[in-house]
Amino acid sequence: MTTRTLELAAFLRSRRERLDPRELGLPERRQSRRTPGLRREEVAELAGISIDYVVRLEQARGLRPSADVVEALARALRLAPDERTYLFDLAGQRPPAAGRAATAAAPPLAGLVADLAPLPAMVLNHRYDILAWNDPMARLLLGFDTLPPRQRNAMRMCLLRPEMRDLYADRESVVREAIAYVRAAWAAHPGDEELAALVAEIRADASLARWWAEGDVKVTGRGRKEMRHPSAGAITVTYETLAPLQDRDQMLVICRVS
Repeated sequence: MTTRTLELAAFLRSRRERLDPRELGLPERRQSRRTPGLRREEVAELAGISIDYVVRLEQARGLRPSADVVEALARALRLAPDERTYLFDLAGQRPPAAGRAATAAAPPLAGLVADLAPLPAMVLNHRYDILAWNDPMARLLLGFDTLPPRQRNAMRMCLLRPEMRDLYADRESVVREAIAYVRAAWAAHPGDEELAALVAEIRADASLARWWAEGDVKVTGRGRKEMRHPSAGAITVTYETLAPLQDRDQMLVICRVS
């Protein structure tokens, strides 16, 4: 029984349990519901598959659903686009992203990062390793440039670096979002051992494991964070992420501080 099989089972259960039967127009049942959300038989009916198949999927009994079944489940569970992609990744019905993680920023991107100062900017790979950065970004993220290379990972820093625990005004929302990003990247790159190791660290941390268990998935390149920066004080950081066509494993993140 693999980690992905278990995750597929947990994800299906969590998505089923969050749905309100009344919002889907399902008839009222005389018998009270012992668990939140839809029953398995209701999911089976909506997806057009057998109840036994849904049960076996949720019990991680080694099934690999076809693309048609995955699509039917995604519709039945009202999955958002990011969640739908994640379900396809877990089921092995989407080609995994090609190639290994980039270990160095493409020179044009590294040069652009330097030129963008005083705007904080950095280049990340698919697992959020920081490949290039300028001085404003290093100051914004508390001098991460002094860390060993393996620890210069934006998600590991956000989730596990003690110095950053008080940096965000709303740490819970930032952490939940970071976990949702990591979940999506992990599913899309099943062969990335370092990314799998980061997931293992998250699941082993009691304060993070409960949010991982909620199954949230998110892929976005834009956002806003309120920070309590030890040097700059209370600041608002808005960021935009750009994906170069010629270096598809690299992402350029540009921030504006106000």
